[in-house]
Amino acid sequence: MAISKEEIIHIAKLASLNLSEEEIERYTKDMQEILEFASFINTVNTDGMNETTGANQKSNVFRKDEVINFQNRELLLQNAPSQDEGMFRIPKVIN
Repeated sequence: MAISKEEIIHIAKLASLNLSEEEIERYTKDMQEILEFASFINTVNTDGMNETTGANQKSNVFRKDEVINFQNRELLLQNAPSQDEGMFRIPKVIN
């Protein structure tokens, strides 16, 4: 399966990415290699193989959700690159 430059541009547009011509060429080549590898994997004979979902038999281990009051807020806020009114201040992440 081949991927075209136009498809990379379309994918970049969907992801709101502004790619340079050099990046488009590089991503086209990278995506082509990924698709070729996936195509190769699809040809592997798996007859007689058991399905597995992981390397061990462990299942999810959940801990009880407990609220713990932290006594030294100033110590905690020393790790904040920016703070406002005793809280971590973070950059806006949604347009």
